[in-house]
Amino acid sequence: MHIHILGICGTFMGGVAALAQAGGHRVTGCDAQVYPPMSDQLQALGIELVEGFGAEQLALRPDLWVVGNAVSRGNPLLEAILDAQQPYTSGPQWLAEHVLARRWTLAVAGTHGKTTTSSMLAWILEQAGLRPGFLIGGVAQDFGVSARLGDGECFVVEADEYDTAFCDKRSKFVHYRPRTAILNNLEYDHADIFPDLAAIETQFHHLVRTVPRRGRLIVPTRSPALDRVLRRGCWSEVERFDHLDGEDRHVVAQAGGGEPEAAAWSFRGDEQDFELLARGRAVGRVRWALMGAHNRANALAAVAAAAHAGVEPALACEALGRFQGVRRRMQLRGSAAGVEVYDDFAHHPTAIATTIAGLRRARPDGRILAVFEPRSNTMKLGSMKQQLPQALGAADLSFGYAGGIDWDLAEALAPLGARARTHRELQALVDDVVASARPGDHVLVMSNGGFGGIHERLLRALREGAPDRR
Repeated sequence: MHIHILGICGTFMGGVAALAQAGGHRVTGCDAQVYPPMSDQLQALGIELVEGFGAEQLALRPDLWVVGNAVSRGNPLLEAILDAQQPYTSGPQWLAEHVLARRWTLAVAGTHGKTTTSSMLAWILEQAGLRPGFLIGGVAQDFGVSARLGDGECFVVEADEYDTAFCDKRSKFVHYRPRTAILNNLEYDHADIFPDLAAIETQFHHLVRTVPRRGRLIVPTRSPALDRVLRRGCWSEVERFDHLDGEDRHVVAQAGGGEPEAAAWSFRGDEQDFELLARGRAVGRVRWALMGAHNRANALAAVAAAAHAGVEPALACEALGRFQGVRRRMQLRGSAAGVEVYDDFAHHPTAIATTIAGLRRARPDGRILAVFEPRSNTMKLGSMKQQLPQALGAADLSFGYAGGIDWDLAEALAPLGARARTHRELQALVDDVVASARPGDHVLVMSNGGFGGIHERLLRALREGAPDRR
């Protein structure tokens, strides 16, 4: 079958393209801008890419058009496909019908941590000899790719709550019908398509309805939103994992939430060296370089999901000790003049706060200089600007990039006083960070985009000992 993919350079659709080709299909595709890194990966696979969405692509005469969710009505190629009554489907629907239908699907959903937890889970299954397939929204450093068909029974999919396509406004994950589902956490996000948290909870409820009776849901012990989702109906096994350390648990209790219910999966120890407990019994130990309490919680969820697929927890813990992480998740990009520069995908206020806290605990010496770009659709709308001062509060200095937004970032960060600075020009921001940094500092760059190559610009300027004037 020849399939032509509209919006092929997105991480998800590029992964679908790689899976389709591995499955023996002829694959071509197009995008508004054929851009790396996905364009490089696809071209290396021999997949033909077309720049733009011109209606002349109808002449390719594929057997099926696969339409990404970035493609909307009014797109010239999409309109031509509809006018010609050509067969089309969405990426999630194609994935469900052609890949997942014959596999043990392990889906990882949640507002935060989907990519990292999916990568952990795929790595555990790989180390257990199960040869899993996977489709992840990032590049796991242990695999070097974001998607693989695999030849085992299991398939790990990052289960995104964003909408499916122009013709299907349900969340992508509704199509996946997992046997094992991690519901990692749930907060309000995606203000461009969801009016409130309740609307997202409804989509999670739809996901829960698709998990079979003998399937399993892996859910944290304390998540009011997910608890509401499960109270709407649950027909599968539920296993809880404890994501709270002692201090967090005390805060929850003080707030009137009471003690979290007993967890099937819990931990004992700090974030980089901890025992994993199954119903109170130590079953393995994880020693690794990953930072943050959130990654420890991700590990519990991944081990619990792998156990459902038959992997012994001790083996899973050993595998996590060799896990290298995911690109752009607290990734050290380099150091210069005694200053470390990190890259992280954090863009939601909760993720920003968690990432800073994780770096602070792992690197207690030296200042943290937080450099962030409010680039997500939710951030561009300004829906969460009031939460930014608290999210950035643990950083010693914060530098915000105000280019590309139409609300006043400086005003939003005013509660931080002299500890926050904003710039509308990227070069001015680079100059300010470099002028402010001193040996022993940790520069933490947070964005869900390329951020103008700021990481290398910062490192180059630090090496030169002066602001980058390129």
